[in-house]
Amino acid sequence: MVAMLVRFAVRRSLNDTRHVRVVKRRHADGLVAEVYRQVERDFRMLAPPVALHSAAPDTLAASWMILRETLLADGVADRVSKEAVATGVSLANSCPYCADVHGMTLDAIPDTGERAAHEEWARAAATAAPVVPPFPPERASELVGVAVAFHYYNRMVNVFLTESPFPSHVPASAKPKARKVLGGVLRPGGGARPGESVDLLPAVPPPADLGWSRSNGVVADTFARAYAAVDAAGARSVPAGVRALVHSRLSTWDGQAPGISRSWVDEPVAGLPEADRAAGRLAMVIAFSSYQVDEAMVAEFRRTAPGDDTLVELAAWASMAAARRISTWLGAAGEARQEAA
Repeated sequence: MVAMLVRFAVRRSLNDTRHVRVVKRRHADGLVAEVYRQVERDFRMLAPPVALHSAAPDTLAASWMILRETLLADGVADRVSKEAVATGVSLANSCPYCADVHGMTLDAIPDTGERAAHEEWARAAATAAPVVPPFPPERASELVGVAVAFHYYNRMVNVFLTESPFPSHVPASAKPKARKVLGGVLRPGGGARPGESVDLLPAVPPPADLGWSRSNGVVADTFARAYAAVDAAGARSVPAGVRALVHSRLSTWDGQAPGISRSWVDEPVAGLPEADRAAGRLAMVIAFSSYQVDEAMVAEFRRTAPGDDTLVELAAWASMAAARRISTWLGAAGEARQEAA
């Protein structure tokens, strides 16, 4: 009974999604309905970090695929290691929602003795300083994939969800018990077969920056399709000049936070046409310090592009662009380990 009430409370937290309206389960059709069906089957609830994408169906599918085929699908890496990586990345990105969810899931799973090392690696590897992975090469595709997925998800969650997985009406005194129960609900039961989400999006050739995934064909195929879908979303919803600016800045970025204030974004955005500056400011802040996004910044962008789909696609494109940049040094660290061995 308590578990059912906690599931209900988390479903209610969909109402706390910021800036966009989530498609209700009863109104979902087509691709959105199929993604919802898979999420509920594998997560035993409609997870808000996935559902927040529902205004943009292809982006919804891409976000679900990279989460399912790395974190949830059975593979060579155990779930404790995966959840530890998810938690470490979320802490590094100042994403309290994701750190809370995956920390409570970890607490509900017996530790295999690798939790601390994997969490520490994930936090340290959020910057470009070389960090040797604490796992063998055959597990790299799955665990680096989890890290890349959460560098994406943390940014989206910081923009669209509140700091807690529980809805605002749940009193603080009830949250410790609710955390323990939700951790048990999310505790993996096994049996999630790899590849069951891949056909949600069409097959595409793998891009050059997927070298880190080559030891796992399902992970490589998943990210290739997801990257293509998010690139197409960016082409629809992000001005070309903004995309060029973000890519240029990311090309030399080392993962360090740009600063406490947002003054760092003023100079690069000033070079954009005036009509594109709101999009440029929002995309830059999402990519480099998503925890700095506020209501005013989103409202400024919505005055130029009022559709929920456009906002989700811009945020998804900027989040994935940053995650892909981070994947380049995560993959390089793994390759250095293999060469040393």
